[in-house]
Amino acid sequence: MTLPMTRRGSIVALAGAGVAAATPTLAQTTRQSPMERDRQSILAMAGDYRVRFDFNETVAFVSDYTPLEPKTSGGYESVRVIADTGDFIQLQHMLVASHDDQSFVIKHWRQDWTYQPRTLLVYERRNYWALQNVSSAARRGAWSQTVWQTDDSPRYGGIGRWDYANGRASWTSGATARPLARRDAIRNPPYERYNSINRHALTPAGWVHEQDNEKLGTHDGQLVAIVHEDGHNTYDHFNGYAVAAADSYWRDTADYWGGVRQAWDDAITRRRGVWVEEEAQNGAITGPALMGLADRIHASEIQTAPALAEAQTTITHATTQSA
Repeated sequence: MTLPMTRRGSIVALAGAGVAAATPTLAQTTRQSPMERDRQSILAMAGDYRVRFDFNETVAFVSDYTPLEPKTSGGYESVRVIADTGDFIQLQHMLVASHDDQSFVIKHWRQDWTYQPRTLLVYERRNYWALQNVSSAARRGAWSQTVWQTDDSPRYGGIGRWDYANGRASWTSGATARPLARRDAIRNPPYERYNSINRHALTPAGWVHEQDNEKLGTHDGQLVAIVHEDGHNTYDHFNGYAVAAADSYWRDTADYWGGVRQAWDDAITRRRGVWVEEEAQNGAITGPALMGLADRIHASEIQTAPALAEAQTTITHATTQSA
């Protein structure tokens, strides 16, 4: 990931509430420059969606492990373009749920896309992410995708190229190390990280995030593959839910989250990486505090400036521990 320290500027919300983004056709994309064709494929992931998450452990590679039963969940998610400077695009995901005629918004993951990145933020070991250089050959024509957790702390980064063969647009990463997702971490499993191949592909209905996850753990004193898992997260255009709630949340909290992103970037830049402790229930230990402050802003219980000052203190404290 090339840290966009000087390229962020003001937050720009480009996707309108309740408007289904049109997926580019192959004929449309082939008339564009390669970079612009890729940009339009990334931007096409913005919109409002019915989402389905499917995970299936397939093959065990140690004798004392039995693959889990398939796990399926779903919901509604709004994806907004919050920055686009040409060679850098940010997409913010927000989950929307309803209960007793009330809608609730949960800020979800964020994906940052950088064209021909000079550096990439990667998950190196437990609780530590390192900023690594990318060679000129590896970055030529490539895009990095850096994924951030709900509180904008880092999750994983990978690099790959968009491909348009066989009538479809898809981006495939190289092998990408990732910490455990909450669905696995809360079970105290025998694996401790994933080695993943991620693919984002546009579909007639929207797009899909496909994952080939090798789950790694220590077995007989060695780091080994415990089990393989297939993941399919499908995003189908749909606006029959409280889309306005997502946009209202973002209007209220965008400036706060912009400051939080900058605080994380500052922490990463200081040491060319960042250490932050994780816990099974929440991911980074900063999650409850940072997410809670945003909820209080949205509820008009606190102003942005004092909330951001508290958030910056939280991030500084969490990232200045000994790695």
